[in-house]
Amino acid sequence: MTTMTTEAVATEAPAGFWSSYGRAWARTPGSAVYLIAVFVLAMVSVSVLASLFWAGVGLLVLVVGLPIVVGTLLVARGFGVADRALLGLTGLPAIAEPEWNRDKPGTGGFWMTLTRPLRNAHYWLYLVHGMIVSPIISTISFALTTVWISVGLGGLTYWFWGAFIPRGDGGEWGQYVSDALPWLFGATPSWGVEVTLYLLAGIVFTFTMPWVLGGLALAHHSVDKGMLGRWSSDDLAAEVRAEAAARGAAVHAEDASLRRLERDIHDGPQQRLVRLQLDLAALERRAEAGDGAAAAELAREARGHAKAALDELRALSSGVAPPLLQDRGLAAALAAVAAGTPLTVHTEIDPAIDQAVSPEVARTVYFVVAELFTNAVKHSGASAATLKAALRWSEPGAATMLDVWVVDNGRGGAGFSPGHGLDGLRERVAGLRGMFVVESPAGGPTSVGAHIPLTAVGS
Repeated sequence: MTTMTTEAVATEAPAGFWSSYGRAWARTPGSAVYLIAVFVLAMVSVSVLASLFWAGVGLLVLVVGLPIVVGTLLVARGFGVADRALLGLTGLPAIAEPEWNRDKPGTGGFWMTLTRPLRNAHYWLYLVHGMIVSPIISTISFALTTVWISVGLGGLTYWFWGAFIPRGDGGEWGQYVSDALPWLFGATPSWGVEVTLYLLAGIVFTFTMPWVLGGLALAHHSVDKGMLGRWSSDDLAAEVRAEAAARGAAVHAEDASLRRLERDIHDGPQQRLVRLQLDLAALERRAEAGDGAAAAELAREARGHAKAALDELRALSSGVAPPLLQDRGLAAALAAVAAGTPLTVHTEIDPAIDQAVSPEVARTVYFVVAELFTNAVKHSGASAATLKAALRWSEPGAATMLDVWVVDNGRGGAGFSPGHGLDGLRERVAGLRGMFVVESPAGGPTSVGAHIPLTAVGS
């Protein structure tokens, strides 16, 4: 049993090595092209950047020097981006884009925009990379690359192209080697010694070419990742800006909702309550005058106004915090909204959303879906719609996204209008760091989706 296991391992080991070696060879042409191209890029970058930068520094005493230095930093960024793009030829992992704008949202102006590259360390690292680091490592890697390619391919084919080289009557280096090592080559002719040595060198250099060129490409990748890549602080800065943008959108959406609620209360229940007050005053006068029939009629009208005002207040309160949502969860509340819509609605609601979403997400989703159905009834001319609500899972037990779609068969043509309709819903979703998508070609159908990250909201 032990012998069989040992033989199996011995049989699998070479297969694993040759498979890995084959994958390395597959990346070798791209690495070779990159190492040659990046050398050309480095020579151009050091010439351009050094000229521009030192000219700008020399002219700093004049105002014109500052924009020249800023322009140099922008050009350095361009060279760095080109370097990272060329790295794609090697098959190595892509390097993430740095955060180029770390200013707080809302800050701007001419001087802030002009000096932004000066205040961002990434621009200066790109300048150092393009002026100093890349030319040095590119020169070394270019030299090694050309040596390995020329010796490897040239050695393997010397038997062909070497025959076309003019040869004198004596002095061939193969003869010197043969005379120095008679025990190895004996009476082998000079030409045979040269072909043999060139072939051996070609085999060695060609066999090791994937490792050498791959290692040089990996060295470039490591340097570029440290100097041209994204930092952890970039993620924090992006997170802060996204939080600020989401907070601003949420505040704006809530402000718009409050103004709408005030308008609806003023135009609906408040007017009915005023009318109810007038009816009760008239009822009091009729009762004092002894007119029972008129008093009864006024009482019936007052009761009707009171019921209407109560219904409107219930409808308004359900838009803020519907009792069904609080009592039975989001899935039941969405199903109730769909059932109460005067359209034929097909629902696909994942019951697991109740456990995954937070209360603020549930309220926003409920409000968005209710508004979308209202808009579909009022404006789309639709006769049927579909409501889908599902979780997107990154791994078992970890829901990361809530996807909600409302699709109707209406006439289409829906779009964003600043301060109205879908734009307000987009701000509500943006307040939860989500994305609001509208696809509504002319003639329909209209598909509106809200995609809300649960991990960001939960944290």
